[in-house]
Amino acid sequence: MKPANFITAQLLWLSVLLAPAPTLAQIQPQKTLDADTANVIPADSVLPGQKHPFTDAQRLEGDDGHFLKRAVIPAAALVAAGLYTIQGHGVFSSFDARDARNRNTPNFSTKIDDYLFFTPIVGLYAFDLLSSQNRHDIRRQTGLLLASGVLTTAIVFPFKNLTDIDRPNGNPTAFPSGHTAYAFTIATLMDKEFRHKSPWISVGSYAVAGATGVMRVLNNEHWMADVLAGAGVGILSVNTIYWLESKIAQNKGLNTALIPVVLPNGQPGMGFVLQF
Repeated sequence: MKPANFITAQLLWLSVLLAPAPTLAQIQPQKTLDADTANVIPADSVLPGQKHPFTDAQRLEGDDGHFLKRAVIPAAALVAAGLYTIQGHGVFSSFDARDARNRNTPNFSTKIDDYLFFTPIVGLYAFDLLSSQNRHDIRRQTGLLLASGVLTTAIVFPFKNLTDIDRPNGNPTAFPSGHTAYAFTIATLMDKEFRHKSPWISVGSYAVAGATGVMRVLNNEHWMADVLAGAGVGILSVNTIYWLESKIAQNKGLNTALIPVVLPNGQPGMGFVLQF
């Protein structure tokens, strides 16, 4: 199997897993649960910061079992696949993918992957301007995006230094792939914000993220294991932020945001704001 096909299959199957039918909560009556005890809101509720009723997945954002199934398990599977295929390990290892790349596309080179993963952000704010079906208002979306990016960074770079694996091109700090992690961070946020509008927005966003990971391998910038683990980190980061935000706000429309601040020692930092 060609490396591009193998990696694409590993990454893009998440489009199906993470993009359920968008109108389920609207076409099928749901039992109203106590939001204070189950952290679940009625199916037909429209709260501050959202335009239309939540899908089932959105309503269950703060549910621990849902978080485990939708975030922890897929992310753990991707990171485990990365660890299983690291360097020369696994049935089809990262070394095998590198060798196949060198045989089939030895001269492949592009800079598109440095910019491609930003395109869903353009879509995010374009939909905010043109659509009445965004889940949160633009301030809340931006806060969630920044918080997710901070968490992704906090996971990726310590692990890069901890694993200390060289890239296929000889450069340092390969595992996990930062480009892929950020690509899946943005794609997952797009999925959460607009899944109820159209599942194709989710599919398209994850396709862009998957293409970013594939190109990182074809560019000889990363091992296959790096991009698999990076995808898992991005998915976990966004789901964790939404899960925590739901716990804090308890689905009552509270606005949260991260803003740049200057710390007492003069260093830049981030401040967390919760608006009641």
